[in-house]
Amino acid sequence: MKNLLKVANALDRLARKIGLWVGWVIIPLILVIMFDVVTRKIDYTRLYFSEYTVEYGFSVSTILQDLQWHFHALLLMFSFGIGYLANAHVRVDIFREMLPRRKQGWMELIGLLVFGVPFLVLMIMFSFDMVALSWSQGEGSDSMTGIPMRYIPKSFMVLGFLVLLAAIVATIFRLWAYLFGSQEHQDEAIDGLEIFSDQSTALADARREAELLLEQEQAAKDAARASEQQT
Repeated sequence: MKNLLKVANALDRLARKIGLWVGWVIIPLILVIMFDVVTRKIDYTRLYFSEYTVEYGFSVSTILQDLQWHFHALLLMFSFGIGYLANAHVRVDIFREMLPRRKQGWMELIGLLVFGVPFLVLMIMFSFDMVALSWSQGEGSDSMTGIPMRYIPKSFMVLGFLVLLAAIVATIFRLWAYLFGSQEHQDEAIDGLEIFSDQSTALADARREAELLLEQEQAAKDAARASEQQT
C-alpha cells in the first residue's frame, strides 16, 4: 500500500504541475485576442496588415485567430487532470452526495475502472491516429494564410488525455488504499483525495473525532480501574 501511495503522489504532482504551468497560457491568449481585435477595428492597423498580407502572403489576422484556438486547446486538454484531482468538474450526483464516504469511494473506484480508464485508452488511441494522419498529410490551417503543422495542436489531445489518465490512476491507487488499507494508509489516502462531497466529509470527520474521544475515554477508564486494583 505504501508503494501505491508513493506512485499516486508522484502522478498527482505531475498532473497538477502540468496544469498549473499550462495555466499561464491564459496570459498570451488574452494578449493575442486583444491585439487581434484592436488591429481589425482600427483602420490604420487594418490597412497596414492588409498590405503586409498582399506583400508577404501571410495574414496576421488569420494567424492570430488560429493561434487563439491553439491556445484554447492547450489550456483545455492539460487542465483536465488537475480539474479532476481538485474535484473542480461538474458532478450530477444528487444521490451520491447523500451516501457515506466509504460508499462514495466504492462508486468512484468502480466508475473509474469500468468507464474512466477504458474511455481514456480509446480516446488516446483514436487521438494518436488523428495526429499520425495529420502528420502524414502535412495538414495545415484551413486558410492558405494560416498556421501550418496542424498536427501540433492535435497532439495536445494525446498528451492531455495521458495527463488525465495519470490523475485517474493516482485516484484509483488512493481509493484502493482507502478501501483496503490500514488506518494509517486510509488517513494518508484521504489527505490526497478531494472527490468526496463536503457533507460526507464533515460526517466522516465528526464520526472519526467521536471514535477518538470514545477511545480516549475508554483508555482513561481502564487506567483508573488499573490504579484501583493496585491500591
